[in-house]
Parts: sequence; C-alpha cells; structure tokens
Amino acid sequence: MTDSEVAPLRDASTVVLARDGSDGVEVFLQRRVKQMAFAGGMTVFPGGGVDPRDREAHVRWAGPDVSFWADAFAADEATARALVCAAVRETFEECGVLLAGTADATHADPVSLFGERARLEAKELSFAEFLDQQDLVLRADLLRPLAHWITPKNEKRRYDTRFFLAAMPDGQEADGETSEAAETMWMPAGAAIAAWDRGEHFLLPPTWTQLRYIADFATVADLLDAPREIEPIEPSISDGSGIAGLRFTDSDSYLAALADGRVEKDFSL
Repeated sequence: MTDSEVAPLRDASTVVLARDGSDGVEVFLQRRVKQMAFAGGMTVFPGGGVDPRDREAHVRWAGPDVSFWADAFAADEATARALVCAAVRETFEECGVLLAGTADATHADPVSLFGERARLEAKELSFAEFLDQQDLVLRADLLRPLAHWITPKNEKRRYDTRFFLAAMPDGQEADGETSEAAETMWMPAGAAIAAWDRGEHFLLPPTWTQLRYIADFATVADLLDAPREIEPIEPSISDGSGIAGLRFTDSDSYLAALADGRVEKDFSL
C-alpha cells in the first residue's frame, strides 16, 4: 500500500463486559500477545471482525430487533445483524462468556461447549450453525450500544468498530483461554486509566475513552440505563508521528502519557 492509498474498512464488534465491584464498575480486559498483526501487546476489550456468513444468518433472537441496532450504529440491517452476531460470537470465542440461551436466561454451562467454541474460533462452524445445533437464542437484550470508532486512514489495517456494553451474566466466568491474549483481568475502569497514566499498559484511544466514560458510573445498572447518542469517531492525523499524531476529543489528555515518555511514542496499531 502506497502513502496515497487508504486501506479498506472492515466491520468489527467489541464488547465491554462489566460487573459491579467494591471500587466501582469493573471491566474485563485482555492484553493481546505482541505477535498479533493488529494492536499487538495492547490492553483491549474482547472483540474482532465480522464473519461474512453472519450477514445473511437467520438466528433466533431475543431483545431489540435488527432495525434498532441499524439505527443505533448507522448501518444497514444486514450489517447490523452481523455486528450483533459478531459481538456475541467474539465474546464467547475470546473469553467463554455466552450471551445466548433461552429467551429469558443465558446458557447454564458455557464451559461444556468448549469444543464448539474452538470450532467457531477456527471458523469450522458458523455462528448461526452453532446456535441452531445447540438450540440457542441470541440474547440481544443483554447488549447495549456504546460507541463507534473508525481506525484512522494512516493505518494498514482499518476497522469500522461498534462497541457494545453487556453486564457479566450470573453464573458465568470470563477466562483467558484464547491464543490472542497473553493476560486477562478484571479491573475497575478508573484503575485501568490510572495504570495507563503510570505507563503500565498501552490503551488504544477507543479503549481509553470508554474506560474514562465507564469510570464515572457507580453501578452497572446505572451504566446500562444511561442514554447515549452514538456518533462515529475517526481520529484525524496531524503529522507523521504515529499514534502520537492522532487527534480526537480529549486527545491532549490521552497523549499526556506519551508526551512525558511514560508510554512509547512509536507504538503502532
């Protein structure tokens, strides 16, 4: 790709799993393995690209219909369906949390589906096939729209990412059984921001922004119920200095850790 070319966008979904903690709302985070082609070594929420097979998938669905998600994320209905399917599929693949079950309860024992989880991750099984074979209903009612970020034009890999919010289902546990994560953890949103300020981990601008937003809420219930208007955010590029050259709302606060050397300035996406 030459300097004048812009990489095409790929639709992606990211899910912020949240639970109540003694120090406020806690979120589930993964530190990606450094060998990953995109965001290697960075601390992120679970998520990944849309599977094209999900665009035409016909799955049983509980909660807001596809038109709600299309309106929330400024997408056509086929893309909205794929984004919701990707959100639930990626959460199951990456941390074993399954936002599916009956129309009024999540699956009682997702661990028993470890083999199917591996087949999904290997793309041997489509998400629609998985739900049908296990007689599961996708629980869109457990998700909330949170944000919409677009990778800046200077990156070789670009994603049109919609962020979803979900409360951690009762009786389930998030794990680190994925080859994409070197480490996983639950952490209060405010503590994750403080760790960034101390240079202890690297956060992409969308992750940093969602953590700052979530840190203002005392409980998951308050966070889920808060009204939000979703506007797409694509950071602008002020110069050729990599991530330190990005500009977005509150970017000066984000870049403060870069300015004084607490975080490497040349960290690439």
